[in-house]
Amino acid sequence: MEKRFRVCFTSDLHGFLFPTDYRGKGEKELGLFKCANRFEKDGNTLVIDGGDLLQGSPLGTYCHDTLDDPRCFAQVMDRCGYDFVTLGNHDFNYGMDYLGRYLGPLRARCVCQNLVREDGSTPFPFQVHRLENGLRVGVVGLVTDHVMVWERPEHLGGLTVSDPIPAARAALEALRGKADVTLCVYHGGFERDLETGRSLSASTENVGYRLCQELDFDLLLTGHQHLCIPGQELFGTYVVQAPDSGRAFLEITATAGEKGVRCSSRAIPAGGACDQDLLPILAPIQKGVDTWLDVVVGRLERPLLPGAPLAMAAEGSGLAAFFNRVQLEASGAELSVSSLANDAAGLPQVVRRRDVLTAYPYTNTLAVLRVTGKVLRQAMERTAEYFALDGAGKLQVSEKFLKPKVEHYNYDYYAGVEYVIDPARPEGRRVISLTRNGAPVAEEQEFTVCLSSYRASGAGGYPWYAGCPVEREINVEMTELILKFFEQHPNGVGLDGPVFQILGDLEIG
Repeated sequence: MEKRFRVCFTSDLHGFLFPTDYRGKGEKELGLFKCANRFEKDGNTLVIDGGDLLQGSPLGTYCHDTLDDPRCFAQVMDRCGYDFVTLGNHDFNYGMDYLGRYLGPLRARCVCQNLVREDGSTPFPFQVHRLENGLRVGVVGLVTDHVMVWERPEHLGGLTVSDPIPAARAALEALRGKADVTLCVYHGGFERDLETGRSLSASTENVGYRLCQELDFDLLLTGHQHLCIPGQELFGTYVVQAPDSGRAFLEITATAGEKGVRCSSRAIPAGGACDQDLLPILAPIQKGVDTWLDVVVGRLERPLLPGAPLAMAAEGSGLAAFFNRVQLEASGAELSVSSLANDAAGLPQVVRRRDVLTAYPYTNTLAVLRVTGKVLRQAMERTAEYFALDGAGKLQVSEKFLKPKVEHYNYDYYAGVEYVIDPARPEGRRVISLTRNGAPVAEEQEFTVCLSSYRASGAGGYPWYAGCPVEREINVEMTELILKFFEQHPNGVGLDGPVFQILGDLEIG
């Protein structure tokens, strides 16, 4: 006899619960409250989240920095009817104690099979959930093991994030005979094109394609890449991915019986009226957030307005130059490297805390590395891969930075050196001039370079940094350093012109 069930799936909410992007005060069509109003939960419906809940919005920053209390997130998740959550890489950013204070009161069960103790056991093992119709659903959670690359060891509290494939395989074998349906919720995405199988990345940050190739879960719910994959079959596994910030949720409708599990799904955009029972839970906190965000923290000589990512990369960015100035002043390094978010927000002339947190939405700290001229050039060549030319010779963004997910944030802006990139040349030979103070940079020449903890780990396709000596670490988040920079310049911040990358007379496509 066939039995039906539903799954409502969100991922990468990043603290966006209310329908706001915090850049202004108008209501936007995003956030958990604009999704949960249509979960329509019953006894044969599972509501699942794929991780990265606690960090990424001003609300998340306020709860950590000002309240030091994440319990409101547990209240909201329970009120929205979540049954299971897994952990995302950013959920570790504030440490295991803070994470534990979110998970402790949470009624939803956490599953994260590849988060392991020293003895190899996991605090968040797979679960078997029996639906009202008697169907047994085995739920396994996984998180990208690049947490071990990005996260500070002290934030993991002695735990290790292991390779997700063996962990998933062991859990799947343990579920044989115990579950009618096997479901994996993976905070990671796909390393290959789902249509062609073409490799999109050599990194193991995302292994969703391999999970489907090598294992036989019935459903794979993915995240991390911030894509919207409404649903399709892949090697017999039905796969979906939910977009970030509560812009939509995925509804999967499935039937399980003698012929196996058959699924269909759709992405349901955020919208409609928020559940009025939800809003009061966070109303006092949200009021505190708005007051906190509206505090004036500094002034600029002129606004730093964002442009299209390609135009900023080709012509220079005042915002990136400002971030580099902050990093140089905070570190005393000779050179600085910075990048911008995919959807870069600028800074107005009168800067409020809200503007700083939306312009720099990450929890990155800084590191100062000792880097040779050879490593610097290799890194710049990776940056230069951002550019491509179309059939008409117009400049465009390389597919490498667009698939499998959009990665404008992996284009770097450099301060302290002068350089020329020629995107018409083959990759690896595009940096045709690299000088410091007018003198050519030699391969053996050494510099101190300040860059984000994310980039210093080698992430984003910059593995050369990972082997460089660490001169010092600045264990203060970049947003705090920006606020401190404004404090130290109370009469306003004058701005140098942005660093330009000279690209000839190429037209931007």
